[in-house]
Amino acid sequence: MTLGTAPTQADLFRSTTQFCAGRVREDSIYAVLHRECFRLFPDELFVDLFTDVGRRSVPPMIVATVMVLQRVEGLSDREAVDRFAFDARWKYAAGGLDFDYPGFVHTVLVDMRARLAASPRPDRIFEATLTAAKAAGLVGRKRVLDSTALYDAVATMDTVTLIRSAIRGVLRASDAELGGRLRGVLTRDDDYDSAGKPVCDYDDPAAREALVDALAKDAHALLPVLEGGVWEPGVEQAGRLLATVVGQDLDEGADGVFRIARRVAKDRVISTVDPQARHGHKTTARGFDGYKGHVGIDPDSEIITGTTATAGNVGDAEAAIDLLADDLPTKPAGDDRDDLDPGDDAGAGGMDAATADDDQLEVYGDAAYGAGDLQERFEDSNVANRCKVQPASPPAGGLFSKDDFDVDLQAGSVGCPAGQQAPIRPARGGGGTAEFGSLCGDCPLASRCTTAAGGRTVRIGKHERVLARERAAQADPAWQADYRATRPKVERKIAHLMRRRHGGRRARVRGLAKVAADFSLLAAGINLARLGVLSHQPGRGWVTAVA
Repeated sequence: MTLGTAPTQADLFRSTTQFCAGRVREDSIYAVLHRECFRLFPDELFVDLFTDVGRRSVPPMIVATVMVLQRVEGLSDREAVDRFAFDARWKYAAGGLDFDYPGFVHTVLVDMRARLAASPRPDRIFEATLTAAKAAGLVGRKRVLDSTALYDAVATMDTVTLIRSAIRGVLRASDAELGGRLRGVLTRDDDYDSAGKPVCDYDDPAAREALVDALAKDAHALLPVLEGGVWEPGVEQAGRLLATVVGQDLDEGADGVFRIARRVAKDRVISTVDPQARHGHKTTARGFDGYKGHVGIDPDSEIITGTTATAGNVGDAEAAIDLLADDLPTKPAGDDRDDLDPGDDAGAGGMDAATADDDQLEVYGDAAYGAGDLQERFEDSNVANRCKVQPASPPAGGLFSKDDFDVDLQAGSVGCPAGQQAPIRPARGGGGTAEFGSLCGDCPLASRCTTAAGGRTVRIGKHERVLARERAAQADPAWQADYRATRPKVERKIAHLMRRRHGGRRARVRGLAKVAADFSLLAAGINLARLGVLSHQPGRGWVTAVA
């Protein structure tokens, strides 16, 4: 398929421009796209997605415009192409096309997403909006990070449905010869052709147990047939999935009967339809199934500067570096920051907001970004750290907390509230422990410090130095005021992203790569809507800057 080009000259009497110009708000996303679509999404931006021979494609600029509006309005593919065919605002947004400009089938959107996903720059539509914002001077050196739940587009499966579905997946992926061999080892009275939960008296514990055992034995019978063979990718993938779901949910008893395990496996697969979705928790009380969408914004302009998606059980700190990939500087040559005194606040994390360099990156985040590994990375990259760090956890019963002890990493010792000193015994991999032992025996404060017969033990983490420094820095009222004034802005931006349930909070697609691409496209639409507002504020000149 060759590259199609969008018309730049509309019919004066049939163009949507004259009709919409006085009816569409100048700061709306439709008006923004009408003015800037040829510069934001020129057909040449997508030239690498097409070949030199074949029929002409629908102009990529038009398709990109439709994709952005689709995500902003939370529409399915069929709804989006219908909207383009019959809503004058959509044709106006695509450069002022004629009223009778032909529409296209919804599979064009499917094809464009596939071409983008297979390309070296799958997020180029989002990148175009960010480039425009940077050219207009709307992106500074502050970033606020946060994440939100993205519910998966499939039903979460119970153990019985998972195992049976995984067996069906192996059989469907196999050719006739392999399928015959696999079916020859099955013993359960089930052809595994139909989807759904098998028939069983689920109110009868013995019947449930027998069903689970029979499914498990069929699954275990298939795996030796596949082991060691060279199979098509679909068969290998289905076999690995079957082994995963059997191993995560079942235990074999001493009597040889397989039963559902009384535990939840780490990184548990929750659906064979979308094997990359996971159980997740935003708080200890609120869980969800699916993915997390991670976002970074410029808090001054509220432009989204980075997006990514992860499985629902991935911590926020693990995605932070991806969000800041284009912003994080490398550690300068000869920088001895790692050798700073543990109490020295001259490092990036301990720097006061008022003393940060103008060109220094400042990163804000809640306590989910207070992980020691990330704090160390920020320090190495000379980032002004505004991410909250959790306080040291106090022991049960209101006893002295770790913060009541004087941890001197340079001297390698810990001082207790009673003035006693205990050496830090290093642990493999970093950190260590300080054991006060017999020193607690006749201490007058022992009842307020520990209930352990062997005395108080203080554990030192491998990131103790940087975490202790950050806790001290965030106790400063100026730090707290800056944090309270800046970090909440990302919550409003997430509300903009999630205001549509379909395609917002609820994922429209399956698989991590597709979810991440869809989230990036949604961020592009939200950025364009924000640019429309900013371009009509006093002192803002985005349209002029892009031009």
